[in-house]
Amino acid sequence: MAMPRDKQASPATIQLPKALTGIKGLDEVTEGGLPRGRASLVCGGAGAGKTLLAMQFLVNGAVQFDEPGVFMAFEEDAQELAQNVTSLGFDLHALVGQDKLKLAYVQVDRSEIEETGAYDLEALFIRLGYAIDSIGAKRVVLDTIEVLFGALSNQALVRAELRRLFRWLKDKGVTSIITAERGQGALTRFGLEEYVADCVLLLDHRVIEQISTRRLRVVKYRGSTHGTNEYPFLIGRDGISVLPITSLGLDPPVLTRRISTGLPDLDGMLDGQGYYMGSSVLLSGTAGTGKTSLAATFADAACRRGERCLYFAFEESTAQIIRNMRSIGLDLEPHVTSGRLQYHVGRPTLFGLETHLVTMYNAITALKPDVVIVDPVTDFTSIGTQSEVKSTLIRLIDFLKANNITALFTSLTDNARDPERSAADISSLIDTWILVRNLEQGGEHMRGVYVLKSRGMGHSSQVHNFQLTNTGIHIGPAMAALPEFAERLPSSKGKTAKKSARPHASKRVH
Repeated sequence: MAMPRDKQASPATIQLPKALTGIKGLDEVTEGGLPRGRASLVCGGAGAGKTLLAMQFLVNGAVQFDEPGVFMAFEEDAQELAQNVTSLGFDLHALVGQDKLKLAYVQVDRSEIEETGAYDLEALFIRLGYAIDSIGAKRVVLDTIEVLFGALSNQALVRAELRRLFRWLKDKGVTSIITAERGQGALTRFGLEEYVADCVLLLDHRVIEQISTRRLRVVKYRGSTHGTNEYPFLIGRDGISVLPITSLGLDPPVLTRRISTGLPDLDGMLDGQGYYMGSSVLLSGTAGTGKTSLAATFADAACRRGERCLYFAFEESTAQIIRNMRSIGLDLEPHVTSGRLQYHVGRPTLFGLETHLVTMYNAITALKPDVVIVDPVTDFTSIGTQSEVKSTLIRLIDFLKANNITALFTSLTDNARDPERSAADISSLIDTWILVRNLEQGGEHMRGVYVLKSRGMGHSSQVHNFQLTNTGIHIGPAMAALPEFAERLPSSKGKTAKKSARPHASKRVH
């Protein structure tokens, strides 16, 4: 009996069943995981992370989704596999003892392989089928396929056996990963596997100017939409994690709550209320103008409010920052001890831009901070072009905005060229931009601070005296009130600033 027309499922409503990998970011990129009950191909060069990704897929399946798995290796035995992943926290022996994982090592002697036309994989199927049935496996990994066919030059025979292998796995109803080495001019050495597999993931490990970067791309995915970009991924202590975002669009949540900068006078320059929560703030200036001091003051204010702050520092160690801030009466150590303030320090040249991005993403995801500080973003220009740095920061800013995290970036500027230019070229992405400058008059060194822009609020357009003292940061009256500085200060319209006896009298709205 035919189903009534209005009850029939349209092709658009039939979704391909998927198996979650449990790998951070990969399930977002693939929009739900790998095709359930089908074979996926993971290919890449040596050291790209193929075996690790496949093993993590099995371990997560066994631990998180109650889906036992079989790992059949052709190059490493069970003991070697277990040792290789111990550092990532994977206890394969425990999973084997619980019948959640089966490790099988098949030694293939190429000298015994003959192209007689009768060559097939029947023995492999028997052994693999027994392993699957013994624990009721739902997931299977074969690592790597070149060992099986490496001695065969008959492409027709290889193609036939490959198709048979993929069909056998599909008929068995297991979700499987087959790993393969990258070929010359093709995704794999044989150039055939990618046409047979339902899903193909390409892992790439490249070194540019001595900086190592790993990237993942979904080359194809039958019956499913998926992310098509290259996504940076990191092999860390918890395994592989992928940063799935290139941009989160322009529709993040917008908050109206305001938070203090940590300085009442600076709050006064921002309509008396400080920054918008979840906004992005840029502090720029030449060396020695107090950018880090302002950033540390903001971190201190956040911790005093009971919030968590994550501070990425690329020029000073944690101990050095804590020591230096004591010189202005700021003690950050209690916040570090309590865990409210966490520092992540390291030179930018330690990683490539993508790896830095993934590392920051993972740290933010783990801590779930209210405030993130990056000091300074201009150090990234030493490991990437201006466009690459801007692309990286766009992704970071979008991620922070999507999670309602207030972000503060410091940026080094060159006074000789253009003090009102961001070296990282991110000023258009920023909600509030504050500039600190060194000024000199009559042999005396002074600092000035002013707000270049602050979207959605009234703010001062005057330059104010800015001092670092042993009792803290002090922001004085507008320098335009001092005749000796009136001709040297910028104004919002490019003219000399007018005198004003009121510190925050002149305001504008962006």
